[in-house]
Amino acid sequence: MQETEEAKAVLSDRILSLAESQTIAMAKKARELAAKGYDVINLSFGEPDFQTPQYIKDAAKKAIDEGFTFYTPVPGYPELRQEIAKKFKRDNNLDFAPDQIVVSTGAKQSIANAVMCLVNPGDEVIIFSPYWVSYEEIVKLAEGVPVPVMGRLENDYKVTAEQLEKAITSNTKLVMYSSPSNPTGAVFDEEELLAIARVLEKHPQIHIIADEIYEYINFGGKHHSMASFDFIRERVITINGFSKGYAMTGWRVGYMAASREIASACEKMQSQITSGTSSISQKAATAALQGGNASALEMTEAYRRRRDLVLNLMNDIPGFKTYLPSGAFYIFPDVSEYFGKQYEGKTIESALDLSMFILSDANVAVVSGEAFGAPQCIRFSFATSDEKLTEALRRIKESLAKLQ
Repeated sequence: MQETEEAKAVLSDRILSLAESQTIAMAKKARELAAKGYDVINLSFGEPDFQTPQYIKDAAKKAIDEGFTFYTPVPGYPELRQEIAKKFKRDNNLDFAPDQIVVSTGAKQSIANAVMCLVNPGDEVIIFSPYWVSYEEIVKLAEGVPVPVMGRLENDYKVTAEQLEKAITSNTKLVMYSSPSNPTGAVFDEEELLAIARVLEKHPQIHIIADEIYEYINFGGKHHSMASFDFIRERVITINGFSKGYAMTGWRVGYMAASREIASACEKMQSQITSGTSSISQKAATAALQGGNASALEMTEAYRRRRDLVLNLMNDIPGFKTYLPSGAFYIFPDVSEYFGKQYEGKTIESALDLSMFILSDANVAVVSGEAFGAPQCIRFSFATSDEKLTEALRRIKESLAKLQ
C-alpha cells in the first residue's frame, strides 16, 4: 500500500511503519490477474483447500437454531476452554486449567495479545527465522526490537540452541518460533527443543511464544511442545487454533495457554480490542475438539502426498535448492541462483522480482522470502490439488528456462 503525502500527514507513525502482509498482498495480485481472465494458480495462501468437516458445520447450524447469538465471555465459552484443556492433556500431556486459556479471533490475535502484554518499548524479541510474516510486524507494533536468528538450509532452517545463546542479551524479553514452521515446514524434535529450553532456563527474564498452529500437519511422527519441560513451563505461551488442522480458516478461532498471570493479562487486552470471539464459531470449535482429530490426520496424509509430488517436480527445476519439510504445507526453496539473470531486458535482482516474474509469465502466485526474513527464498504452498500443483510446476519450469 502506497500512502500519499496527505495521508502521511494524517496517519500515525505506527501504521506508516507497518508492512502489509505479503501473503495477502500476493493473493490480491493473483485475484486481480484472474479477474482479467488469466488462468492463475494461487500457491501463495496458507489456507487448506479442504472444506470444514460436516459435523462441525452442523454444530454451527445447531448453535444458531438454539439461539447462541449474543455476546460471549471475553476469554471464550467455559465449555470450549474445558475442551481445549482436554485437548492439551490428550495430545500434549499438558495440564492447563480453563482459566489459563484465552480464546481469540484467530491465532494471530492470540500472538498479538501475548506480545502486547509482555513487550515494552526497546525490549528485544528473538524470532527464529525464516518466520511467519506477522511476527516481526507485531513486535514492531509493541515497540519492541525484532532480532531475527536465521536457521541454516542444511539444518532444514531450524535454529540451534547455540545460535539462540549467542543472540541473547540483557535486553532480550521474548523468543518466538513456530513448529511445524510457516514458511519452511521444519519441525523441532524433542532433543532440539530440550537443548533450546536448557538455554532459556538460564535466563529467567525471557518468555517463549510457541506457535503450534500446524501441530496436526506433521509428517514425521509425534509433535513436541516447549511447555512439556516443567523447568520453563510457566514462561511458555502456547498458541494454537482451528484454521489449519480443522480447515476452519474463515471461522476465526485461535487460543493460547499460559500462566494465569499472562492469561489474565491477555484477557484484559482482548477486552479492550475485540471482546469475545463469535458465538457460532466457538460452538463449532467445541464440536471440532469433541470429534477428535481423525479429519486432521486424513488431510495430513493428502498433504504428505502433495509434498512428495512437489519435491519430485522441483528437483527437476535447475537452480532450486530444496530440503524435506517435516510438517505444515509449504516448501521454501533457495532460488538465489536466478538472481542476476535476465529476460527481455529485465534483470531478476531479488526473490520479489522472481516471484513477480513467475506471476506474470507463468500465471502462478508464490510469495517472496523477504517477508519471511529470508530474501533468498520463495514460499510455495502445496495446499491445493495434485493437478494444479503439477501444472503450476510445469509452468514455472518453462518460464524459468527463459531466464539467461
